[in-house]
Amino acid sequence: MSDVGPPATPAARIPRRPGVVVLRSLRGYRRTWVGPDLLAALTLLVIAVPEQLATSRLAGMPPITGLYTFVAGTAAIAVLGSNPQLSVGADSTIAPLFAAGVARLAPSESAHYVALVPLLAVMVGVIVAVVGLARLGWVADFLSTPIITGFLAGVAVIIVVHQLPDLLGVPAASGSTAHRLAAVADHLRDTNGWTLGIGLAALAMVLGAERVDRRVPGALAAMVGSTALVAALGLHAHGVAVLGAVAHGAPRIGLSGVRWSDVGRLLPLAGVVSLVVLSQSAATTRAFAGQGDDAVDVNRDFVGVGAGGVLAGLAGGFAADASPARTAAVASAGGRTQLAGMAAAGAVVLLVPAAGLLTDVPLATLAAILLFVATRIFRVGDLASVARFDLLEFGLAVVTLVTVAFVGVEQGIAVAVGLAILDRTRRSARPPLYVLGKVPGTTSWVHLGHPHKPSPVPGVVVLQLLGPLYYANADHFRIQVHQVLATATSGAAPVRVLVFDADAVSDIDYTGTRTVRALLDELQRAHIELAVARAAGGTTRSLVRSGLAARIGADHVFETIDQAVTALAPRQAP
Repeated sequence: MSDVGPPATPAARIPRRPGVVVLRSLRGYRRTWVGPDLLAALTLLVIAVPEQLATSRLAGMPPITGLYTFVAGTAAIAVLGSNPQLSVGADSTIAPLFAAGVARLAPSESAHYVALVPLLAVMVGVIVAVVGLARLGWVADFLSTPIITGFLAGVAVIIVVHQLPDLLGVPAASGSTAHRLAAVADHLRDTNGWTLGIGLAALAMVLGAERVDRRVPGALAAMVGSTALVAALGLHAHGVAVLGAVAHGAPRIGLSGVRWSDVGRLLPLAGVVSLVVLSQSAATTRAFAGQGDDAVDVNRDFVGVGAGGVLAGLAGGFAADASPARTAAVASAGGRTQLAGMAAAGAVVLLVPAAGLLTDVPLATLAAILLFVATRIFRVGDLASVARFDLLEFGLAVVTLVTVAFVGVEQGIAVAVGLAILDRTRRSARPPLYVLGKVPGTTSWVHLGHPHKPSPVPGVVVLQLLGPLYYANADHFRIQVHQVLATATSGAAPVRVLVFDADAVSDIDYTGTRTVRALLDELQRAHIELAVARAAGGTTRSLVRSGLAARIGADHVFETIDQAVTALAPRQAP
């Protein structure tokens, strides 16, 4: 069950060499690992089967396609991935995302819808795999933690709203979240007592098992128990909706019922889904870095997850994603290698012919499993933590939540990322500019007002810019410098030296160098010398390429602030 953001563990190391090409986790396999791997496989199996069936419902796809997706994702990550415990397959985080997007192009559960979802899976898989092959895993970092928190909370709202009809036994509605809620409210009087009772009992079993031990298969027990109850008491006659006939044959390989024009129509949605898959997969593989001597390679795992999505799509399934909850289950059970996943997937393949036994599974039970998932991904504690840290970032999380839940997933992600980038640009466009003073009895310089009580040197102003000097802040920097000089000049001693501490300036762009050149002209007319201290890296290169280094002069470039002040202060006029 989807649960992004597992307990923090040491970050995965970046390997120096890619290692073996395939089946990396099985290298140097030991017989003592067989027992733990098989126990982990059993744990994974009893969690995955009901979860994949429930996620299929959430995706609006035939139940068997969730099992196909699990098998495909597991096989691909075992062969191509690096994390020995990572579990890949159908995931409830992205299921409502792509279901809502595809439903705008074709009616839910229609033949065209069922054809478009596998095509989308292939597209998402290709994008994720290409990102991994090109080692572009950093693109996942564009979703900040507050945005991911708000996104998951919005997805949780969508899951709950979509599952309410199955939980209550009332007619389902299509359309927006608000419209679905209104439809449920209109039919509350038609709630089926048997259905609601089964759903609440299943939810209680899953929650109870979670409280006792995460390895206890509460979802499987709820599914088996409720299915037996429906069959024994003939609850179909009392209006209890069930899963119905389930296809239980081998998948038909390939894509059918789609056109080339569908690729263009699905591309924006594929981009959004891919970004979420990349973010969740990166977070999961880094959090569960595995056991043994090999480092986890995030980009390698992207290739495995992407290949799993391609295979799932070609088998008629849907987009695959790394699952934090299933990965945690494998780790908790002591799984050492991908043999655990492969054994579980092999068992699923053997169980597919018996999928016809799932006919009497109550939809309310699957709804309860998904409601449990929703409680795990709507993290009130994380939202509160963001709010305590910064109200603006909390606002981004809330905007994401509301937009995802009530407008659309793509729109929510786009709005939140756009606002986050604007906020970050705003901050970098107004970096702090500190006036520094010397700490008595030392050669250290800190900002005026520091507890160490620094004091300025008469006739000298030392400025420190905390950020790059570029087109967005260059003019603001120039204005601030003039303001500081005007204030300092009104003091007892006229300013004769301006020392620019460039230690925190990562680089200066072309606009920034033009601003510095204009500032030099103004300082020259005011008979003020400019010195640069602690410049390095991109800042030094920019000064050299622009010719500013030559104009400032080698005798006015210093390794420390104190050297600059000591060398130039004696030149002041009395």
